[in-house]
Amino acid sequence: MNVRRSAAVLAAVAVIGAATPAAADPSPSPSRALPSALHGDKDPKYDGVWRQSLALLAQDTVGVKPAAKSVQWLVRQQCADGGFAAYRADPAAACDDTTMLDTNATSAAVQALAALGGHDEATGKAVDWLKSVQNEDGGWGYAPGGASDTNSTSVVIGALAAAGEQPGRVDKGGKSPYDALLKLALPCGGDEDGAFAFQPDKKGKLFANADATAAGVLGALGKGMVTKPGEKESGADCATARTPEQAAANGAGYLTAALAADDGHLMSALPGAEPQPDFGNTADAVVALAAHGDTGPAQKSVRWLEKNSAAWARQNGPAAYAQLIFAAHATGTDPRDFGGADLVKQLNATGPAPQSAAAKADGQGEDEKKDSKDSDSVFGVWWYVGVCLVAGIGIGFLFSNGRRKKQQL
Repeated sequence: MNVRRSAAVLAAVAVIGAATPAAADPSPSPSRALPSALHGDKDPKYDGVWRQSLALLAQDTVGVKPAAKSVQWLVRQQCADGGFAAYRADPAAACDDTTMLDTNATSAAVQALAALGGHDEATGKAVDWLKSVQNEDGGWGYAPGGASDTNSTSVVIGALAAAGEQPGRVDKGGKSPYDALLKLALPCGGDEDGAFAFQPDKKGKLFANADATAAGVLGALGKGMVTKPGEKESGADCATARTPEQAAANGAGYLTAALAADDGHLMSALPGAEPQPDFGNTADAVVALAAHGDTGPAQKSVRWLEKNSAAWARQNGPAAYAQLIFAAHATGTDPRDFGGADLVKQLNATGPAPQSAAAKADGQGEDEKKDSKDSDSVFGVWWYVGVCLVAGIGIGFLFSNGRRKKQQL
């Protein structure tokens, strides 16, 4: 599970009252087999749709046709109203009031299905659902009704753009997603010039956050997870962000300085632990900088990822491989020779074999029928307790608490 999804699911646990490199794998093997169409071998309870969407989107980005049953699994996760939960063990069961729909999972699914093509009905329903839960300030929170945050608002913008919408025209009471992002951008002046905050703290104060800034730059540019290098406009100085373009430029400047401070990568700082490199957020920052046209610092950071990210990606699985593929794509780096590693091969190995050029649609029906019956309703209790304990001590990656601090997650 990547850092961003870890933060989101921990926040969700805290909200409902249940309460990344890690030293040890927090996810034991589930007591029942995972769906055969799913990418990854860890508990999908909090990130199944997210990691499946990123895996399929990354495969499409590098010209790989995903396994048909993997795509169908994702489609079947959608609820009748168009939204997606983080994971539904029994997609045949109807969603109800207890189903925790998720703007991030929904937006990732839209970006993947839109890229793959042929899923207009599913993406259209998902976009309609996203519009229905837009906040009065124009943004989105992780869960419907939650306070708007930079990360969620930005990933929704990416979904809207992927579906052919104009994000600036998707408004609630005259407020667009860009209005929400501008309110979450820090002013110029001081060490936090131009950064985005995740959310304001309880007193309304904004604190710079590198992860939110990477997301905010992409969102302000109206782009999704897959992007190519943009053209940087003249003028690198921070200026009052009256437009999303200026907010993106300010955020890119902040990321450039943050990456340079640690030799091309971001750092995570957990309470009680030594700061360590943050691979996932560094990859996100590469994509954001490349999208803005800051190819120099983006290239330096992607070179650092080539040398240092292998163990992290291996531990974190499909979403991590996808993030690295997005960073490679954005900088023109070969993902099949990423520091000597073939990211495409490694990603493909986390799930069903992709379709080959000679693959036929027939012969897949039995696998798809089997997949619809697969579920994993019971997982290690100790893992869930561990998540709640993490949420209880406020361990840094919580969206609502940890990202208020001045950290570089």
